[in-house]
Amino acid sequence: MTINLLQTPEYKTIMKSHILQTIEYLFSKNQEFAVACEIAHVSFSPALPKEIAESFQETVLFILSGYTFESASIDKEYFSFEAGFGPDNFGATVTVPLLAIKQVLLGENPLVFNLSRYEEGKKEATSTKSSMEALLKNPENKKLLKKR
Repeated sequence: MTINLLQTPEYKTIMKSHILQTIEYLFSKNQEFAVACEIAHVSFSPALPKEIAESFQETVLFILSGYTFESASIDKEYFSFEAGFGPDNFGATVTVPLLAIKQVLLGENPLVFNLSRYEEGKKEATSTKSSMEALLKNPENKKLLKKR
C-alpha cells in the first residue's frame, strides 16, 4: 500500500506551519498579498446573500489590500479578514482554516503552494485512535485499563 506523503499528518503539520509563518512574515513587512482558498471550507459572518455565495467557483482568490489587509488576523488554525462582496459591498468576516489555503501570492508570484487537503474534524479522531492503538500494542499497558 502506497502512502500519499502529501496527505500525512506530519506533512500537513509542516504545511500549516509554513502557511502561518509566511503570512506572519508578510504582516511583519506590512506587505499586501492574496490567498487562493477552497470555498467549501470558508465561512462568512454574516452569511453572504445567496446570489453572491453561488457566484464563487471551487477555489476563490481573495486579494488583501487596504481595509481588508488591515483587518486580517491569523492564529495557529485560522486566517480571517473583513471584506465587502457584490455590487452593494456586502460586509462579512471571512474565516479560512489554514490548510484550506491553497496558495499565498505576492503579486503574481506564488509564495506558498499547498497540495495537502483540509479535512474538517479529522485531526482529533485520527490522533485519538492512533494514541489508543499505540497504547494497546504494548501488552503491559492493557493492565492499566479498567475492565468494565
